[in-house]
Amino acid sequence: MKLFPILTAILVAAFLYFLVLERETLLAFATGGDAEAPAEMVDETETADATSAEETDDRVSVIALKSVSQVIDSAVILRGRTEAARQVNVAAETSGSVISQPLRKGAYVNEGDLMCELDPGTRAASVAEAKARLAEAQARVPETEARVTEAQARLTEAENNEEIATKLFNSGNAAETRVTSAKAVVEAARAGLASAKSGMQSTQAGIQAAEAGLAAAEKEMDRLTITAPFAGLLESDTAEFGSLMQPGMACATVIQLDPIKLVGFVPETEVSKVTVGALAGGRLADGNDVQGRVTFLSKSADLTTRTFRVEIEVPNEDNAIRDGQTAEILIAADGASAHLLPASAMTLNNDGELGVRIVDDSSITRFAPVSLLRDTVDGVWLAGLPDTTDVIIVGQEYVVDGVAVNATYEETPQ
Repeated sequence: MKLFPILTAILVAAFLYFLVLERETLLAFATGGDAEAPAEMVDETETADATSAEETDDRVSVIALKSVSQVIDSAVILRGRTEAARQVNVAAETSGSVISQPLRKGAYVNEGDLMCELDPGTRAASVAEAKARLAEAQARVPETEARVTEAQARLTEAENNEEIATKLFNSGNAAETRVTSAKAVVEAARAGLASAKSGMQSTQAGIQAAEAGLAAAEKEMDRLTITAPFAGLLESDTAEFGSLMQPGMACATVIQLDPIKLVGFVPETEVSKVTVGALAGGRLADGNDVQGRVTFLSKSADLTTRTFRVEIEVPNEDNAIRDGQTAEILIAADGASAHLLPASAMTLNNDGELGVRIVDDSSITRFAPVSLLRDTVDGVWLAGLPDTTDVIIVGQEYVVDGVAVNATYEETPQ
């Protein structure tokens, strides 16, 4: 009964002996071959695998993208707003009570349309008085002209008498006192002529003063009617009937929305790309796209932001675009060669310079500085790289210049 357990123990011990101490012989017996050959093959295979593994472990695994540059329209992108082409607070220039019915905000007015009319009061009487003064001053003209003519005739006569008296005195037929008397008459005539001319000038001055008074009275009458300076929309109600207006008080606010302006501020790094007349477009907050051209570019920078104001004129015939809407503005500029890459591919070097890490032909990494041209939903457009380059898009933060990498390449996105 004890024979079988003893045999089993002997067999197990023999198997363990060959498994542990005679492994190669056991393998040769199992495969029916030479015991030495498998050992050599195993050693060579293990050595090759160890060498390959050692070389592979020295390289950092990264994911790269074979990128090819494309020519894109390097538009200048700004954040801005819409702005009315014209806006003015129409104010009163004189005092008076409003006697016209008010116009409600939102109404459209043409240039010259009446918005507010003031009570004339006694201004009509002032105009009549000014006209009467002018007529009175003009009536003096014939009288003063006659005095000048009479004084001129007296002077001529006196000068003739003086000439005759001088000739008679020179011939011995008249006394010297006659010549003296004739000269005195001439002087008196000249004084009379000067007085007549002075009266004429006074009359002319009176006429001019009367004309000025009439013009002032008529201008005051004109100020009673407040009209629209240009065609546009009322942004506020006009002054209410019966309200008292004083000089400087607003009758209403008028805005002109056609054409409308897109206003943005260009940073000084991109202002050289913008020119007056360049094609530009904008996307409003509601998704509508508009297009126009640059009409103004400031020559002076804002002292706080160091940016330059730019204006784009856009048609707005139906007044659908309102004043003050947010807009994303794109201004066309010269085309540039750029690469479309994921934004995550960008990194910074030790100097804080923006760039990407690329893989050269020897699978060695190096840093390449870039400039950001545009940020889109598909990625970022970067300039400054060769036309064809291998850009690391995963793992660039774990390598520096001169590091050997084991790159796995992704397909270029279309």
